[in-house]
Amino acid sequence: MKTIIELFEENVVKYPNNPMLWEKKTDKYESTTYSNAKKLITTYAGGLLSIGLKKGDRVALLSEGRNDWIYAELALLYFGAIDVPLSVKLEASEIQFRIMHSRANIIIVSKRQAEKVEAIRGNCPELKKVIYFDDKKNCTNNDILWDDIYQHGITYNQEKPTAIDEAKQLISGDDIANITYTSGTTADPKGVILSHRNYTANVEQALSIMTIPDTYRTLLILPLDHCFAHVAGIYSFIANGASMATLQMGDTPMQTLKNIPINIKEIKPNLILSVPALAKNFKKNIEKGITDKGKVTELLFNFALKTAYKYNKDGFNKGTGLSFILYPLVKIFDKILFSKVREVFGGKLDFFIGGGAILDIELQRFFYAIGIPMMQGYGLSEATPVISSNSLKKHKLGSSGYLVKPLDLKILDDNGNSLPIGEKGEIVIRGENVMKGYWRNDSATTETIKDDWLHTGDLGYLDKDGFLYVLGRFKSLLISGDGEKYSPESIEETLVAKSPFIEQVMLHNNQDPYTIGLIVPNNELIKKHLEQKGVDVSTDKARELALSLIQDEINHYKKGGKYSGEFPERWLPTAIGILNEPFTEQNKFINSTMKMVRGKITEHYRDRIDYLFTPEAKDISNKTNIESLTEIYNN
Repeated sequence: MKTIIELFEENVVKYPNNPMLWEKKTDKYESTTYSNAKKLITTYAGGLLSIGLKKGDRVALLSEGRNDWIYAELALLYFGAIDVPLSVKLEASEIQFRIMHSRANIIIVSKRQAEKVEAIRGNCPELKKVIYFDDKKNCTNNDILWDDIYQHGITYNQEKPTAIDEAKQLISGDDIANITYTSGTTADPKGVILSHRNYTANVEQALSIMTIPDTYRTLLILPLDHCFAHVAGIYSFIANGASMATLQMGDTPMQTLKNIPINIKEIKPNLILSVPALAKNFKKNIEKGITDKGKVTELLFNFALKTAYKYNKDGFNKGTGLSFILYPLVKIFDKILFSKVREVFGGKLDFFIGGGAILDIELQRFFYAIGIPMMQGYGLSEATPVISSNSLKKHKLGSSGYLVKPLDLKILDDNGNSLPIGEKGEIVIRGENVMKGYWRNDSATTETIKDDWLHTGDLGYLDKDGFLYVLGRFKSLLISGDGEKYSPESIEETLVAKSPFIEQVMLHNNQDPYTIGLIVPNNELIKKHLEQKGVDVSTDKARELALSLIQDEINHYKKGGKYSGEFPERWLPTAIGILNEPFTEQNKFINSTMKMVRGKITEHYRDRIDYLFTPEAKDISNKTNIESLTEIYNN
């Protein structure tokens, strides 16, 4: 069973002079070749061995994306240590839980994250040392700088020239590479144990449906701690001798975000990993750029989009039927409009790979139209993570793609029986990419892995063409009083995507008489709309009209509405609660993967939910909603 280090070294031999990494520390990106990267990594590995680390030790890694992040992980893996990658979005208490649960005895940290570690290190008795990527004043005996690790490594490798090779020989594919923590949506975070072979197998599986030439570049925008970035962004590129660039760090997180479009133009990536939130921001910026060019350009762009949508259909069937007559027009629009938009992404971007939450099909159609398709995939940490994906050669918009190979998949009903093609049930998989289990949590492991089959907890189905459709969480279903079930996520995603006055929505039905919705309104757009109508937003009339606007958005999906029939009416909200606080990571209503934490939202708004099942709450202009809007508009 191939290890990550074997994967790396194979490709150092094949592509010694290819650039492996690009990093911008000053005014331009500079590259590091595969052969030079290996020298750096083995030197760091020697330095880590010199301070007493050994095979099986857990080392937490908390930093923004940078070359040193990748060097550190590979250096640890060279002698069989276990990386515990942590999200930079975590708060100090969350970091403490993961350090203590994993029993990490060292943490490697960047300057921006160091304050969090300083705040909790005294509460972590097993944490022996902190390694700082950046300079630190007043170092104690338990502090060490990354530069010093490098210097120690030079001395160690000179004194013990065979030590790294000997350590490497002791690693097997079944050895643990990472303990990567879930976001803790429903309970305490779980440590997903991923082996070397989990990663190398998932790379092989991912490459069964994706082609990455050795000339390809990617800009690693997504956090490196998640296994999606590991497999699709790092190890799949290493497996092909291709190169990765890290995002230029700004002085603040906001400045780093502003560097994304600048760095994209500099690196000119061929492929970018994306998530829905990032895709929406890209689309929003493109549309703003078009609007700024004037009304004529905006009208032409929107007409070009509609034409491309008609021609492209669902991707796999583009140009079929009478739509073939649109081909010349599509080509013209691509040359005069869409090619200019693609220059924003460096001009060489072939496609995105979309992961994370379900990607709205309108977003998929938009990016497909402008010539840089967003290929939606599906996976989860417990599967290392890639299970399926669309690709340039085989895709169907709206689906999560076709399965990687080799991989077994079943769709099961509530009783564990296999369902035929087209029927919805829980997605269950088996393959070498399935995790070893959850760290120090045998009960959760046995609940999730049964007879080698990973029960994903996600609802979906396979269509007749072999494309997988993921509909939401199998265990977070709406359940009516008569026991019928429905996934809320497709409705929620659509409401947010198509309804300008709705910012966020969570549907709820737990064997209740009807479905209710907790809605965070888009107050800026509502205020703007009311002001354009000449309505004073401080008046009672404004609140009544604002609530009416939101109710109208829901009514569009009911009988007679413009989106009638898109969803069964029984699952649309009969009563609506307007919230005066958005779902965010700060209030713990959104997790680090940008998914709603339904349990916490339900618990927090329990009284409000109970109220929504009273007769008076069915009128959206009820006193509670009026009070919520009053509080919003008064702030």
